[in-house]
Amino acid sequence: MLHVPSVPVPVSAVRGTAARLLLLLTAIAVLTIGLTPAPAQAAAGIALSSASGVAGTTVTVTGAGFPKRTKGTVVAGSNRVAVTTTSTGAFQASIIPTGSGTVTVTATVGSSVASASFTVVPPAPVPAAPKAIRFGIGTNGGPAAGLELDEVSTLAGEAPSIVLSYKDFNQPVPIAELDAVRARGAETLLTWEPWTWGGGTEQPAFSLDRIAAGDFDAYLREWGTALGQWGQPVYLRFAHEMNGDWYPWAEGVNGNDTGDYIAAYRHVHDVVQSTGATNISWIWNPNVPYWGSTPLAQLYPGEGYVDSVALDGYNWGTSQSWSTWQEPQALFGEGIAQLRQLAPGKPIVIAETASSELGGSKAQWITTLFSYVSAQPDVVALVWFHIDKEADWRINSTTTSADAFAAGVAARR
Repeated sequence: MLHVPSVPVPVSAVRGTAARLLLLLTAIAVLTIGLTPAPAQAAAGIALSSASGVAGTTVTVTGAGFPKRTKGTVVAGSNRVAVTTTSTGAFQASIIPTGSGTVTVTATVGSSVASASFTVVPPAPVPAAPKAIRFGIGTNGGPAAGLELDEVSTLAGEAPSIVLSYKDFNQPVPIAELDAVRARGAETLLTWEPWTWGGGTEQPAFSLDRIAAGDFDAYLREWGTALGQWGQPVYLRFAHEMNGDWYPWAEGVNGNDTGDYIAAYRHVHDVVQSTGATNISWIWNPNVPYWGSTPLAQLYPGEGYVDSVALDGYNWGTSQSWSTWQEPQALFGEGIAQLRQLAPGKPIVIAETASSELGGSKAQWITTLFSYVSAQPDVVALVWFHIDKEADWRINSTTTSADAFAAGVAARR
């Protein structure tokens, strides 16, 4: 066996090596510590107490992540305020942004900058005082035609508060349509016609004496019950324009005799009212009187059966072989006078009206109409027939007519 002799190591050498190793470790530790990055400062940012508001709105600006205990500024449009950050680099300041549209709010503290956007919005329009004469409309699609009603609101510069509706004696109460009108903030002028649409003037099944005799009582009670349960205000005009000869409920047609209209109207009223429906306002509504029309006094059912009286009247101009241009006073004057005599103190409604473009200036006619009805203290509503039918009755049959209509609506009493 080979013997390797041990060599003694001096103690001083061991100690020297240990010292050098300790110095080396110390140096590495110092170097490592020196290379470790300090914690990063949070990025500067600001928050606004609100993102939008009308001109003059005061906004609170809250900042964080800025240099500590440093002065700076907040700018919003032409306004500027001074700020000083806290020991944590935060601040809070109030400022009123100036300008219109989107305004940039900028905070600058030292070399740190942060921004946020504030939108200056137009002030909400102040609702105009309600007009004494309510504006109403009838359109081709009726109460369910929301786009048509929106168009009218745009043309007139005002949403109608009355919407005209028509139902014959074969239809139930149009609750969905009533709800649609109410959702628009308006009320329905519900025309209830005792006939079958399109059947002509000779419809014996709907003669006035049959109505008065009770042949339709079950149907009448259905309407009264449904309207009463619905519970909201509704204007009901039964068998309108009865003084003419173009509907089967007129006297002198369809086997109807003198006195039959009043009897039928009163009977319908009483049966509907017997259901307890207290939300119905009854509108008695003849056409404007003309030569040969049935005298209104022969058709008026009496004060207790009527809440308001109304007239339908159109300026046909020269659109028909038999028609001539009629100014508003000539069209409505005699009828309004008769209504005042028959029903003193009752509100008066112009329930249907419009003008042809043929034979004169429709725009001027519209201006005169609003001026004329505004001078009648008992006229409380005007309903325009916005339909291209026998003539182009629409508000916007021409641009000048539409402009005149919007001006008339705005200027009415």
